[in-house]
Amino acid sequence: MLRVDPGGDEEMMMMGIIKEEEDGEDSEEDEEDDYLLAATGEAGPEQHPPGRRGRRGREEKERTKVRERQRRAVTGRILAGLRRHGNYSLRVRADINEVVAALAREAGWVVLPDGTTFPSSSSSHSQVVTQLTSQLLACATASSAHQLYNRKIFCLLRGFKEEFFLAVNGRDRGRRHGITGGSFRSRLPRTRSTATLPPISILHLSLDLRDPMLTPPHPPLLLRLPQTPRPAMLVPVAAAAPPIPVSSSAAPAPQPLRSVVAVSPLAARPISRRAGHASSAYVAPPRAVPAEGTASPLLAVRVPRGEAEADDDDNAMDGGKQTGLATCPAPAVAPPRPPERDFAGTPYVPVYVMLPLNVVSLEGEVVDADALVGQLRVLKAAGVDGVMVDCWWGNVEAHRPQEYNWTGYRRLFHIIRELKLKLQVVMSFHECGGNVGDDVSIPLPDWVIEIGKSNPDIYFTDREGRRNTECLSWGIDKERVLQGRTAVEVYFDFMRSFRVEFDEYFEDGIISEIEVGLGACGELRYPSYAAKHGWKYPGIGEFQCYDRYLQKNLRRAAEARGHTIWARSPDNAGHYNSEPNNTGFFCDGGDYDSYYGRFFLNWYSQVLLDHADRVLMLARLAFEGSAIAVKVSGIHWWYKTASHAAELTAGFYNPCNRDGYAPIAQVLKKHGAALNFTCVELRTMDQHEVFPEALADPEGLVWQVLNAAWDAGIQVASENALPCYDRDGFNKTLENAKPRNDPDGRHLFGFTYLRLCSVLFERPNFMEFERFVKRMHGTINRSLAKQFSTCRRRLLVLHTYIYIQDILIG
Repeated sequence: MLRVDPGGDEEMMMMGIIKEEEDGEDSEEDEEDDYLLAATGEAGPEQHPPGRRGRRGREEKERTKVRERQRRAVTGRILAGLRRHGNYSLRVRADINEVVAALAREAGWVVLPDGTTFPSSSSSHSQVVTQLTSQLLACATASSAHQLYNRKIFCLLRGFKEEFFLAVNGRDRGRRHGITGGSFRSRLPRTRSTATLPPISILHLSLDLRDPMLTPPHPPLLLRLPQTPRPAMLVPVAAAAPPIPVSSSAAPAPQPLRSVVAVSPLAARPISRRAGHASSAYVAPPRAVPAEGTASPLLAVRVPRGEAEADDDDNAMDGGKQTGLATCPAPAVAPPRPPERDFAGTPYVPVYVMLPLNVVSLEGEVVDADALVGQLRVLKAAGVDGVMVDCWWGNVEAHRPQEYNWTGYRRLFHIIRELKLKLQVVMSFHECGGNVGDDVSIPLPDWVIEIGKSNPDIYFTDREGRRNTECLSWGIDKERVLQGRTAVEVYFDFMRSFRVEFDEYFEDGIISEIEVGLGACGELRYPSYAAKHGWKYPGIGEFQCYDRYLQKNLRRAAEARGHTIWARSPDNAGHYNSEPNNTGFFCDGGDYDSYYGRFFLNWYSQVLLDHADRVLMLARLAFEGSAIAVKVSGIHWWYKTASHAAELTAGFYNPCNRDGYAPIAQVLKKHGAALNFTCVELRTMDQHEVFPEALADPEGLVWQVLNAAWDAGIQVASENALPCYDRDGFNKTLENAKPRNDPDGRHLFGFTYLRLCSVLFERPNFMEFERFVKRMHGTINRSLAKQFSTCRRRLLVLHTYIYIQDILIG
């Protein structure tokens, strides 16, 4: 590394070096001239004689050289200021590319398949630095005023292209494409760690902000500096006046460089759990503009003053000195966010991510394997422990009984093992499609469908005789109607085949858990609220016990009780979209609490328990020595009514005067199975705002189920019921995963995120997700941002300013 004597005239030396470089770069300017010819549409074949075709005139070449000299002069001033006033080690011929490249090399990168760049979880400081650089790269790619400007920006960033490819796809694939990254890394300067650099002030830089070359050919882009650990967002803002183009005959009027604006962390985060558009990487969520008060130029809404506390802390740490970066005032419009709980040092809860439903096709191929590998690398870098995969009965045993095709899953599991991720595998004995969140269709095996055509009673049936083909009725668990086998024998043969096929993955510990599907959607419940039959939230659903096998079971139970008149299902229980108080069975004081009602509901729920008992007994035999789990759905609507109608139709006998989940916990304890419960991210207040008539209480339901399982002494895992991308949902999950001040220190033993998709990888969403993972692991400290010294903060501001300056010079 070459260091210039601070006492020398560095500016003159730098200008001399630039002069020497100019003569050797005529060929590069000629190439740029050719590009300008295509970009501006001048000097086309029909406008110039053949001798001048494809080249610019001499005057335009001279103007291009003048612009290049001016750009290099500004670069020289920046580097001279860095060496003279900041003691920053840079070689004499270094340029801005090398400054940014060195910063990226020191910090490390994580790149999404769409090109978005953000920090890995290597260290607290690298998170802030790489977060900053990723925003700058996005800023450059978002600028599209004209082709020349884009070309110069991408030339500036082309050194990162190889490293981005290797980060996502791995070096093996990079070598197949002729990309090694070595040439780029060899050109990076070996600067000292940023932690050892002395404080640097922007005021020491000899920059002329009135230089007409600082005028960008597009509206300025505003940038929010990262406030660790909250994510940052970039939002394009229209300029107050149209930009002044660079003229060849006269210099434009000076324009000041637009200030860097601090964005409220509250306003920058997603405000709902609804998925955003794919293009929302730089756009803040929409909000209503208040009629009075000052509006934020970034969000078109007033920003609370209390949410800029982190910026005030930074200014206080700087001793009240100005750093050259202005911040916008933040008028109050909403109360500041309450202080969040610090999860540092809390128990480690592993986090898994569900893979797409159709990750393995019907033909036994991994769908879009290259893109999947890139996404899994990103999840691994974010700290995710593993993934969950559905093994579909309809895929594997599709054509003939006991002929299993595991080819696609073997390829998928090999990819996951190579990435050193864990596996949770779901034995999915139901069809995919027709439910909320199902974007593909995977039916039951063909041979089962053929049996169902001649014997439709193998399916669950509602009061009007409609068959639900999502899964097999529990009435045939012990009926040999599946070509000589019972339903539980079919399930056991499938699970045993899987255990033999993937024995090595069990032995190596890659497969950490088997989740056994026991009903609709793979959950232990009746298909009582099927969307294909017209159900809409918050309907109570319908009882699903009208096939001849369950009706025969009901008659035997009534006869055993001595009341054959009870061998019938309720005829006043309403329909799928009824409300409890509009029915004679579920209303307050209704038949659900009569002698007959208690008999019927007890029988209905006991069929569910018996099915779980039979299948789990065979699952424990097939997967001896491995962890198994059962998913129970969180039916939280109508929870605040006396009857809990929606839970009753789903098979959970849980009215206000009875605990319907304790018997389920006892069955799971009998077979050493864990309970996986959903809807842990939902808040009761949110449900009341959206559907107040549903009388939902997800928080109360989660608390009841978790305590029933913990009281029974079984492990509890959870997953989100709906897509979740916002901090409120993640924080609610954290509170349920690690209850505050629990005297027994109880906590979840795992969490599975629903589900891997492109929306998750949008920058604000993934930043929140990565933060959530670290808090689940107990490694995030809420006060991490305040641990940075004044030197590091000023250094980050300096790098930001230099890079924006270079982009705007263009």
